[in-house]
Amino acid sequence: MAAGKSVVGREFAARRRMKFTDTDQLVVNAHGPISELFAARGECGFREAEARCVAAALAERSATVVSLGGGAILDTGTQQLLRNHTVVFLDTDLETVLPRIIRSGNRPMLAGDPARRWQELADVRRPIYESLADITIDTRGLSVPAIIDRLTTILNEGA
Repeated sequence: MAAGKSVVGREFAARRRMKFTDTDQLVVNAHGPISELFAARGECGFREAEARCVAAALAERSATVVSLGGGAILDTGTQQLLRNHTVVFLDTDLETVLPRIIRSGNRPMLAGDPARRWQELADVRRPIYESLADITIDTRGLSVPAIIDRLTTILNEGA
């Protein structure tokens, strides 16, 4: 959450002339604002809608960079689908994301104490991300272009 997945994914896809899909945007397109979906259907209802959008994005046949919502990996069905794709984990820490969290302000999962909630969520999600990731990039202190350069280098070395 707030790791830069959408920004990095969008710019990486543009650089590689690939399609880009943001699953949070798919959820918004299908169901309206995420905060309203949370209010109406709770986290469980949101996660169900998110899982359907992730499955649709991952079923795309063309070369596509897909940015997942931070908690999408909690769904075991999504975990299974991701095993058939190259997964990049943008690892970060609270110090790095805190300014982004404060700027964005409207994240239902961070209600109350955003810094504490982010860390709690990161502690639960990190092991799942690590188990799914084919590539892990420590983004602390890196600009978006530097992250993309690092990812490009890793992918080119593996080719």
